[in-house]
Amino acid sequence: MLTLSKKSRYALLALTRLAKDYGKGPILISDISISEQIPQRFLETILLELKKIGVLGSKLGKTGGYYLIKKPDEVSLDDIIRHFEGSIAMLYCISEKSYQPCEFCKKEENCKIRNVFKEIRDNTVSVLKKTTLDQLID
Repeated sequence: MLTLSKKSRYALLALTRLAKDYGKGPILISDISISEQIPQRFLETILLELKKIGVLGSKLGKTGGYYLIKKPDEVSLDDIIRHFEGSIAMLYCISEKSYQPCEFCKKEENCKIRNVFKEIRDNTVSVLKKTTLDQLID
C-alpha cells in the first residue's frame, strides 16, 4: 500500500491548525502538539523544515511560536507533500523528479502499464495542486 509518511501527515495536521488561526499571531509548538496529538520533538523538526522552505515564520519569546507566512489559500498540498515525500509517482519511469528507465519495458512509450500509472500520477498531482490549506479547515 502506498501511504504518506508520518512526517507528511503531521505536517498537514500542523499546517491545518495554523491555517485555522491564520492572522491571529504565532501559536506555541506545545499548543499545536497537544491539539493535533503530534509528538512535540517530531513536530519541532517538521516546523523547522516548513520554515526553511518559506511556508512558516517564527517568533521568539513569551508571545512566540509559529505562524503561516503565506495565506492558507496559497499553500497547496502538492508543495508540502513533494517536500516531504519527493516524487509523487508510483513508478520511477514516470517520475518527473526521480526518473529512471524501466527495467521491464523495451519501449516505455508503448507500455500500457506505464500509461495507466502516468495518468494516476497526473490526476493525483492535479488534485494536490488545486487543494490548498484553506480547503482543509473545518
